Amino acid sequence: MESTRNKLINLLANNRENYISGQGLSEELNISRSAIWKHMKKLEEDGYQIEGISNKGYRIISFPDKLSENTILWGLKTNWLGKKIIHKDSVSSTQVIAHQAAQENAEHGTIIIADEQTSGRGRMNREWHSANGKGIWLSMILRPAISPYLAPQLTLLTATVLADVVNSCTTLKPLIKWPNDILINNKKTAGILTEMQAEQDQIQYIVIGFGINVNQKRDELPEDLKRKATSLKIETKNNWPIKELIQEILQTFENTYDDYIAHGFPEIKSKWESYGFKTGKNITIKTLREQYEASFSGIADDGALLVKTKDNTVKKLYSGEIDWFQEGD
Repeated sequence: MESTRNKLINLLANNRENYISGQGLSEELNISRSAIWKHMKKLEEDGYQIEGISNKGYRIISFPDKLSENTILWGLKTNWLGKKIIHKDSVSSTQVIAHQAAQENAEHGTIIIADEQTSGRGRMNREWHSANGKGIWLSMILRPAISPYLAPQLTLLTATVLADVVNSCTTLKPLIKWPNDILINNKKTAGILTEMQAEQDQIQYIVIGFGINVNQKRDELPEDLKRKATSLKIETKNNWPIKELIQEILQTFENTYDDYIAHGFPEIKSKWESYGFKTGKNITIKTLREQYEASFSGIADDGALLVKTKDNTVKKLYSGEIDWFQEGD
């Protein structure tokens, strides 16, 4: 259901050349003129420039560049994802806030987004550099009616969504490095972290977090990341509108997720493999017991890595150290 403030923004945005009286807005939204005034002040706090003239009314002069619950909601074309948004200027990690909200019964589809993370993290507690205003640092709370053992499929689903959005919005060719990294020109642009609270046969909630490097310049990346990380700006030489990218990701995710719930994993698996980094090429696998080369064959239905050894044996891997880059790559 559309919020009152979102309806107000739409009314003003659709009549930018004309003033709308406070009385007219009051009647249209079925709230008092005092409430209209309070909403206008909140919009100004979000960065909207609003002109109010006695005996004429209100009109929007300009829209904000900064992120907020309201700016993300305005123009977001989803049915359930992102209808509740928690925006923070700076947090240790959006995953932490998401877990807290989920444990306090936050609804399915709640989004937590921050301008900056001071302790962003990826898989295996690896640090994720999350610069202020330069990227997308976002976590989603989901309450899917699927068995816990299927949860890894949602990581793979999210990877295809991010790859699809990059592919559709740019001329870049993203690839997915198993299980959760989005690469452009062999450098990491985005990463995904999926965490779950579940009982043996029932998921209580899943938190899917992702970080995307968007508008960092090369010299803004930490020195130890310059050789292995990149951003959309570095690769395209253009600045990218973060709010619009967020909306595109949420809309694509909702459509993909709904299709997954209705039809299962096969289409996701096929799409993931179409983006798969090093599919059909040799990689080196290191386990506690052995080290060997094998050809990367794709993914299994449960999200495991499939490799074919030199004697044509197909193995499923759930863990292990993988060297994706061979000499000459």
